[in-house]
Amino acid sequence: MKALRPIGAVALAALFFFPVYVVVTGMLKPVKDIQSSPLGLPMPPTTANLGAVLGREDGLYWSALLNSVQITVLSVVALTLLSAMLAHYLVRSTARWTRPALLMLLSGLMIPPAVILQPITQVLGAVGLMNSVVGVVCANVAYYLPFGVFVFAGFIGGVPVEMEEAASIDGASRFRLFWQVVFPTLRPAAASVMIFLGVWVWNDFLTPLIVLGPESGTTVTVGVYRSVGEYSTNFGTLYAFSFLASLPVLLFFVALQKQFVAGLTAGAVK
Repeated sequence: MKALRPIGAVALAALFFFPVYVVVTGMLKPVKDIQSSPLGLPMPPTTANLGAVLGREDGLYWSALLNSVQITVLSVVALTLLSAMLAHYLVRSTARWTRPALLMLLSGLMIPPAVILQPITQVLGAVGLMNSVVGVVCANVAYYLPFGVFVFAGFIGGVPVEMEEAASIDGASRFRLFWQVVFPTLRPAAASVMIFLGVWVWNDFLTPLIVLGPESGTTVTVGVYRSVGEYSTNFGTLYAFSFLASLPVLLFFVALQKQFVAGLTAGAVK
């Protein structure tokens, strides 16, 4: 049985690596080679597909990249700050209604974002935020706030309340108490929340497609969809666009992987 474990691990790794192999080899081959040998190695490799995506006359990739960066950064910052402050208040407050409110908020984890997309678009349309980056950010806050509160609430429960009481006795205001005493202890949780939400927001397809709309540009995920032709598709440029769309979030995870692991292990200890 133990001898089969390495084989299973290799098979699982190959299963996850196979789409990466198809995309990377496909973007380095001309279309005729993709059609004749879709799984073969590029002989010789070419960067023409990457150049075609990066050098498009309409600048689709660069405008999509800018929108994705704006939406991801604004959404992650807003969600991290709001969920940390809300979790701290709900955990530390002694009011009777905070416990049911926390449970009700966490029940939002069971609701898929697509289920509440229609009412969210109606609200955004009523306040004039449709077809805007701010509208997409507000929709993301509505989707993922329960997850952020869930993570931060678990960490705050393990922070000694005596630290906050000592700061209050010294005359610290609520704002100063949170930012200088509580939030520094939540850095591992904040790193985990930022990585998870950053990947989710970056890979989101449906919300930018509907809320942002064609008038305000597109994101990289929607750009991949729009690079597919109505009657025919250049799979070389499609693979290249897919690779370029996934590259930033991969680099983001690699840069913060130590903080991510620290957040998971700290959560396990607590």
